[in-house]
Amino acid sequence: MSVPTFPTGGTLLDTFKKSFVDVPVDADKDNAIATTDFLDAAESLTTIFDALGSVAFSPVKNDMMGNVKKIRERQLAAPAESATLQELVINELKTKKHNAAEGLVWLVRGLDFTCIALSQNLAKDGEELSESFRNAYGNTLKPHHSFIVKPVFSAAMSACPYRKDFYTKLGADQDKVVAELRPYLKALDNIVAILKGFQDRKEAKW
Repeated sequence: MSVPTFPTGGTLLDTFKKSFVDVPVDADKDNAIATTDFLDAAESLTTIFDALGSVAFSPVKNDMMGNVKKIRERQLAAPAESATLQELVINELKTKKHNAAEGLVWLVRGLDFTCIALSQNLAKDGEELSESFRNAYGNTLKPHHSFIVKPVFSAAMSACPYRKDFYTKLGADQDKVVAELRPYLKALDNIVAILKGFQDRKEAKW
């Protein structure tokens, strides 16, 4: 897992193809979320797992990338019906299939897990990443994981680097790292909340 390099004075977030801050959310259309931008942002976020540095995080990253792939495949198969994530899910379910819809459920859980872990860690100066990630895992992914998968993810939580080492990998200027992370995580939290609300609705279930 190689961490992307970035220019001197820059941060890891500068290397992202798309930031969640820039993902269009159409408030006039029931908070419709642009599919392509969202998937690019989700894909970019997985770079953070590379910064965590341990191969133990490979299953976490691979799981998220696999779910991005499922959604992209549906988008490519029916582009006219997939401009927003909500349209993509509703239109796929009309075909009696739910591969992408299920992929989005798991992707949202993975994003929720990452968002909660990093937000909690930023909010608590002295807390190590392993504690933040373990707490987030218990509240998001763990209840949905089988007894076979749980130990794999638990191992990743234990393999978190020390807090100071992780943030250094995100950028040399720590004030800038925090200044960029805060709005990024706030935007991600908003998108996750919108999608969880949508997935709770009857039209999004199969």
